[in-house]
Amino acid sequence: MQRTLRSGIWLTRAVSAVLGLSVAVSAARAQDAERTYFSGKTIRLVVGYGPGGGYDAYARMIAPHLSKVLGAIVVVENQPGAGGLVALNRIYAAAPDGLTMMIVNGTGAALSQLTEQAGVRFDLGQVGYLGTVSASPWMWLVGPQSTIKTPQDAMKLGKKLNWAASGPADGLSDGAAFTCEALGLDCHVVLGYAGSNQAALAVTQGEMDAIYVSDTSANNYVASGQQHVVAAMGRSKSRFFPNAPTIFEAVKLTQDQQWLFDFRSKLEDLGRILLVPPNMAPGRLAALRAAVKETLSEPTLIAEGERSQRYIDYLDAGATHKNAQAVVTDISPGQRKRVQDILAKAR
Repeated sequence: MQRTLRSGIWLTRAVSAVLGLSVAVSAARAQDAERTYFSGKTIRLVVGYGPGGGYDAYARMIAPHLSKVLGAIVVVENQPGAGGLVALNRIYAAAPDGLTMMIVNGTGAALSQLTEQAGVRFDLGQVGYLGTVSASPWMWLVGPQSTIKTPQDAMKLGKKLNWAASGPADGLSDGAAFTCEALGLDCHVVLGYAGSNQAALAVTQGEMDAIYVSDTSANNYVASGQQHVVAAMGRSKSRFFPNAPTIFEAVKLTQDQQWLFDFRSKLEDLGRILLVPPNMAPGRLAALRAAVKETLSEPTLIAEGERSQRYIDYLDAGATHKNAQAVVTDISPGQRKRVQDILAKAR
């Protein structure tokens, strides 16, 4: 009797294993079939900015490698306008056939949706995610003659701190707004600079007091002696500034302060994301996700990025979607209102 029971258990396990293997094989064959769909076709990789910028450079670096993986022709198409929102609106309304994708400023897109910016016609909770290309810690920098060396110096400054920025949701302005809110600083976020380089120059020349930038940009400014680091503004250290403290190390933060900096970090974790229109057929979406994973895991591409300091920090589609949900879907109405109020101070 006992032997018969054991035999039955072994048989059940064997059948389950065979069925599981069969399902896996079927899924792989289906994915291969979807992969062949792209062979010889032209795929548009849309950039929401003009040629020559960081997003354009990343797209042009990735395109030939993705083309090789898919056996397709991947062309980069620049569609500048409203900080990438014009192109993202178009992508959101495009046919979900797999032949159009976009590299998106996830932080800026999420902020635009959160603040209900005029003209936003997309929902980051509904798009098809292919993965995150890269995401950088952001840094608090001051000019070479600044007396601010630590966050505590700014907190005891006794006067208004002027932050340089370009627009209301450019990373620079909203990052400054969150920092000032969390630490109780008396701040003025000054908009209107043509970009981060011009904003940084204003800080270097003493026209402005501080700037909030990604560590890749910060590396250029600090290496040239134009500025110095006050802190990394999340929980993660910067690869460029391993000795710079995080804001969590530099300041004893309350629970509310931690929430503000953690939320801001979640926005920054969206980084440069690859996405496609909503409602793509599951099999085709899976095939594209697998191709993107293969592409962004390729050692030659990773090495190419390291040489040009355009680092690949790949996150899969599931993790990317989870990051987006954390800031645009899972946030409570009260938290959303608070974020909107903070960002309103940077306009």
